[in-house]
Amino acid sequence: MNQKRIVIFIGPSLPLKDAKKILDADYHPPIARGDIATLLNDPPDVIGIIDGVFHQQPAVSHREILRALKEGVTVVGGSSMGALRSAELDYAGMIGIGTVYEKYRNGIIESDDDVAIVFNPETHELLSEALVSMSYNFHMAEKEGIITSNDSELLYETAKKIYYPQRTYSRVLNDSGLDENKIRKIETFLKQQGKDIKREDAVKVLNYIKHLK
Repeated sequence: MNQKRIVIFIGPSLPLKDAKKILDADYHPPIARGDIATLLNDPPDVIGIIDGVFHQQPAVSHREILRALKEGVTVVGGSSMGALRSAELDYAGMIGIGTVYEKYRNGIIESDDDVAIVFNPETHELLSEALVSMSYNFHMAEKEGIITSNDSELLYETAKKIYYPQRTYSRVLNDSGLDENKIRKIETFLKQQGKDIKREDAVKVLNYIKHLK
């Protein structure tokens, strides 16, 4: 049986060493405009889009993804840029996976600002937090009774106002105006139970592709 040729565009959502443990594939840095067009000179069987550039250079276009689909390439997205593009192009056959994709598809989030982060280009270490993960964790803290719904809304609005490269939990908590006792409780919750849903979705994308027939 011929093994599928799989290309994955990945960056800060999941460390490369962790991705390689899940799926044997040809891993590329976060996708930018023109990357798929280059790939289509010798099309792979599957393209997985997890991370992509947003503001540093032009983002991957709808047109090149549509061209890949038209040429019979299976295109799967989730977690970050992949979630955004798959929510826009699932009607054309792009496959969306995960929580972030569902939030885009259902109109709960709409902006690329919700998943945009900054990272060290050499290590891919996160230097800011994604708003979509922050929102998820604030709601979970609310469900646990650690904060009120008003607190959750205040934290989200505070995070939203901070330019994404400076968006960290410490900055949001400090800017929120919540009392110190509540802030300490939230910090403990985040340390013990906080989730990075972009990371979780990246794992889901890789596992989905791994089990493609």
